[in-house]
Amino acid sequence: PGPDPIDVPAMAELTLVIGNRNYSSWSMRAGVAANASGLAFEEVVLPLDTLEFRDRIGDYSPSGKVPLLIHGDMRVWDSLAIIEYLAELAPEAGLWPEDRAARARARAVSAEMHSGFAALRKTLPMNIHRPAKPFPYGEDVAAEIGRILAIWTDCLAASGGPFLFGGFGGADAMYTPVVWRLHTYQVDVVPEIRGYMDVVIGHPAVARWVEGALAESWIIPHDEVD
Repeated sequence: PGPDPIDVPAMAELTLVIGNRNYSSWSMRAGVAANASGLAFEEVVLPLDTLEFRDRIGDYSPSGKVPLLIHGDMRVWDSLAIIEYLAELAPEAGLWPEDRAARARARAVSAEMHSGFAALRKTLPMNIHRPAKPFPYGEDVAAEIGRILAIWTDCLAASGGPFLFGGFGGADAMYTPVVWRLHTYQVDVVPEIRGYMDVVIGHPAVARWVEGALAESWIIPHDEVD
């Protein structure tokens, strides 16, 4: 789907610059997509909220943020843009659906995740280390969760699952941190949604990221909620 693969010398190395795997949800989106792409890449981890991050991020990212993908002379510094770039490098990975209408819908729900759900992200911070247990949240978060569950329900019904558009793709990568949030904070969901969450959590690309997150020892106090 989409344009022909990007014409970059095959020997050019891919490097993904990320924040802490445990806390950085935007890094997780790009990292999971990179894992799912089948492409070989190296990771550079810059721990968030540290002097090291402030001292080194300018060497990599013009935006001063992570994630950032480096490919030869190319620099791509946004999670969704990185997924698009990976999809063009490795079309065989199927990060976007082949069907044009499904591909448009996958991009639409991914863009909605990219630009929205601020209350959820603020109230229920990403924290893979956190033991799974409930945490109170308000009506604003509940409304955003309701919208996300509606997206998942509609996409799964249209595709037949097990992922949002059949096979694991860019839209699933964009929502993987939300899957973890709902799991971590034990948000009640119907069995069909729980089934989707379980297959995301069990996907090898996600499991690889989580393994790295659990090996980290950095602590960001404001992302630690009881």
